[in-house]
Amino acid sequence: MQFHHHGYVSGDPRVQPAAGVGLNRPEDLPDEVDVLIVGTGPAGMLAAAQLSRFPNITTRIVERRPGRLAIGQADGIQARSVETFQAFGFAERIIAEAYRITEMAFWKPDPANHANIARAARAVDDEMGISEFPHLIVNQARVLDYFAEYMANAPTRMKPDYGYDFVGLEVARGGDYPVAVTLRNTAGPDEGKDRVVRAKYVVGADGARSKVRQAIGCTMAGDQANHAWGVMDVLAVTDFPDIRTKCAIQAAEGSILLIPREGGHLFRMYVDLGEVDPATHHEVRSTSIEQIIAKANAILHPYTLDVRNVAWHSVYEVGHRLTDRFDDVLPEERGTRTPRVFITGDACHTHSAKAGQGMNVSMQDGFNIAWKLGHVLEGRSPENLLSTYSEERQVVARNLIDFDKEWSTMMAKKPEEFENPSDLEDFYVRTAEFPAGFMTQYTPSVVTGSADHQELASGFPVGKRFKSARVVRVGDTNPLHLGHHATADGRWRIYVFADAALPGTGSAADKLAAWFAASPQSPLAATPPDADPDAWFDLKVIYQQPHTAVDIGAVPAVFKPQVGPFRLTDYEKVYATDPAADIFELRGIDRSGAVVVVRPDQYVANVLPLGAVDELAEFFAPLLAAGQRAEV
Repeated sequence: MQFHHHGYVSGDPRVQPAAGVGLNRPEDLPDEVDVLIVGTGPAGMLAAAQLSRFPNITTRIVERRPGRLAIGQADGIQARSVETFQAFGFAERIIAEAYRITEMAFWKPDPANHANIARAARAVDDEMGISEFPHLIVNQARVLDYFAEYMANAPTRMKPDYGYDFVGLEVARGGDYPVAVTLRNTAGPDEGKDRVVRAKYVVGADGARSKVRQAIGCTMAGDQANHAWGVMDVLAVTDFPDIRTKCAIQAAEGSILLIPREGGHLFRMYVDLGEVDPATHHEVRSTSIEQIIAKANAILHPYTLDVRNVAWHSVYEVGHRLTDRFDDVLPEERGTRTPRVFITGDACHTHSAKAGQGMNVSMQDGFNIAWKLGHVLEGRSPENLLSTYSEERQVVARNLIDFDKEWSTMMAKKPEEFENPSDLEDFYVRTAEFPAGFMTQYTPSVVTGSADHQELASGFPVGKRFKSARVVRVGDTNPLHLGHHATADGRWRIYVFADAALPGTGSAADKLAAWFAASPQSPLAATPPDADPDAWFDLKVIYQQPHTAVDIGAVPAVFKPQVGPFRLTDYEKVYATDPAADIFELRGIDRSGAVVVVRPDQYVANVLPLGAVDELAEFFAPLLAAGQRAEV
């Protein structure tokens, strides 16, 4: 964490100075905003948190509830999400309060007595070391609290506007604020009254029954599995030995997915209620909590479950649905205009809860659209950048639904229906990378290059998330994870992995540094002259030698920018290899060096040779095109 560069800070360094629209921010929702986000779920709150870092963009997030969410339905936090939390500065704190999944136990009918269940296998949750971060279970409401805290501490001093229900919207063809949104007060002295807020862009994060989706004419298509599950968060006393371990339990009486919750006592059970008749399937929703508990006890036999308190329960049927598009541009309009309205999360994809994907994929939706809106509205990028949101995230959602169909079908099978008794645990281990959130790979577009030079950094696949590794910071000799220094500040990251020569010797890395510093084709040249030189692009260098061999005085000045009003030297962009874990070896980086470009949402955008300055300039040119920038 860096601070003091604007002067001495004696308070909490997480609270940034108010700036831009955060100065004298109006308490009441204004009539005109740059971005209006509808819904304070995970996708909406992450999008708002990211946009809160852009001081001159007026973003407001509205919610029909009168206050914060108290009990969230989602609870699974995959490792990719924890990586994202690291960028927002609260990974360590949420890890400390969460339940950590390290293993999964598989219970099946006891071969000696099929009326009983017995533990059949265990599987390590992250056997391959996909991430340095853990797989967590924590209440969705706490995730939203952390994003709310981040927003409140950001320069814009953003906070949710509670008590507003979305009624409808209209998109005009022109005007500074072309989207007219009708909202209805749901609380306070104006309850029941409508008002209109005009926006440049709208993000619908208002759930599976999204009114924003309906307003832009998107249709949900998919199917029902005609299989029902009861879900309950409970405090109970039991003799089941794995009550504090994630379990898949398959018995003659049905199946249970057991998820221990944070706090050491609470746990969640997804209890199989069986097949439902399509003609009367809604009747299953009247299943009582007593019936769910009785069914759980039947499945757990010979163990018993004495429920002492029910925090929350529900009944749902497995369904898989996906919208035809994620924005307001009709297929016949593609290429003729850019979108003004976007939908995220459950508003555009729904599936079962048992793979723990809903909140995680939704947050990446929010991350994807938010930084793009920030760049367009701040004048960094042309408006056509926004068309990549639907193109990128719809593919991810389709892959998620395909995966979830297979997983939920397997969870609903009876033990005797499996061809191989170990099929369920084999599938769990074999597909671990997908539910962890690491199979997303964006295809070439204006924000993701081709993989022509992938062999130079095979461990950083173009289009996939930047997989961090340990390095040593030269200035203070601290070992740390390279990716953990990348905060959710809307900046591109450019990592220069140096060739074998030391700095100051006229090496390829030195020559590239000179180009970055002086060439009008350098992306750094687009940075506004009154901003810090690293305000738009966070340029870092990693040398192959140990830190004791790197003379920081010889490192090119572009890797040590002068920042803040006092023009202080930033020494935190120069790294060396950790002898115990050489990043060049771990990530397959060619010893001739490489440039790895990473998007603001942590996905690798390009891999290039050190000398490929023309290709580097060509990649960034359409992202920085002058004359097409939106005015704030």
